[in-house]
Amino acid sequence: QVQLVESGGGLVQPGASDLLSCAASGDMSKTYAMGWLRQAPGKEREFVGAITWSGGRSWYGEPVKGRFVITRDVGKNTLYLQMNYLKPEDTAVYYCVAGDVPDTWDAWGQGILVTVSS
Repeated sequence: QVQLVESGGGLVQPGASDLLSCAASGDMSKTYAMGWLRQAPGKEREFVGAITWSGGRSWYGEPVKGRFVITRDVGKNTLYLQMNYLKPEDTAVYYCVAGDVPDTWDAWGQGILVTVSS
């Protein structure tokens, strides 16, 4: 089983950048992809983006396309989310996720809060 721990986040000003990291541990041999979901206060959970673990192919949800970039370091078992041009509507709890098959997330981090506000 894969365990995930997010770090980073906090209070960020509009227009600024921030970097989230997700350290994975456990058996990663069956991991197909890792990604990020988010949930804003009073809203449903939303797909942010994901990346295939072996091939490095990434894809993104429409609200963050062109602003957020997902990368991974396979040697360090770490996933990253570089967030640029942050907007107040990006305020949410961000969850790191991992899955063994496409579009299915089997492992979840505890979530980390990102607040975009002046």
